[in-house]
Amino acid sequence: MTDYREEIGRYLAMEKQALDLLSCGEINTVLNVLEEARLDGRRIFICGNGGSASTASHLAGDFNKGVSYEQEIKYDMECLSDNLPMLTAIANDIGWADIFVVPLRNKLKPGDVVIGISGSGNSENIIRAIRYAREAGAKTVAFTGYDGGELKKTAEYGIHVPVDNMQITEDIHLVLNHMMMFILSGMKGC
Repeated sequence: MTDYREEIGRYLAMEKQALDLLSCGEINTVLNVLEEARLDGRRIFICGNGGSASTASHLAGDFNKGVSYEQEIKYDMECLSDNLPMLTAIANDIGWADIFVVPLRNKLKPGDVVIGISGSGNSENIIRAIRYAREAGAKTVAFTGYDGGELKKTAEYGIHVPVDNMQITEDIHLVLNHMMMFILSGMKGC
């Protein structure tokens, strides 16, 4: 039997260190952007690729059900990464770089919020969605890792996980989802 305890300990130490690097101020600002959108009846669109698409979908589910369940004014969050037929049609007919811009052109209104999740911060289709959203008068939020890439520079608001490790970055993005859900739903524990 192989003993992985040393590697496990190293990974957990990296995770703990990354959590300590998070900015409570950035998280607080994003929480307020999301709550303002909910209370104003605005839509929130979220997108990501790969693991970040999974996090985007998870966040939409948690906010639409978990956070909204007992609130009179509900969240209206849509994960743009969830519609596979639409994504593949756009990618095939127009191009991968516009898979999130095209649906935003159909649905986005000034004052809505667009969240882009990219571990590297350099996913062209996410950057284009955030640029389009800003031009259309929406508020923009980025979840990034590494140095934040172009996405961090493009979005108005963001939560940056300043580590050079995709697995840790994606882990922390999911932790942020659960943290925000916990806070905004008023949960007191499990």
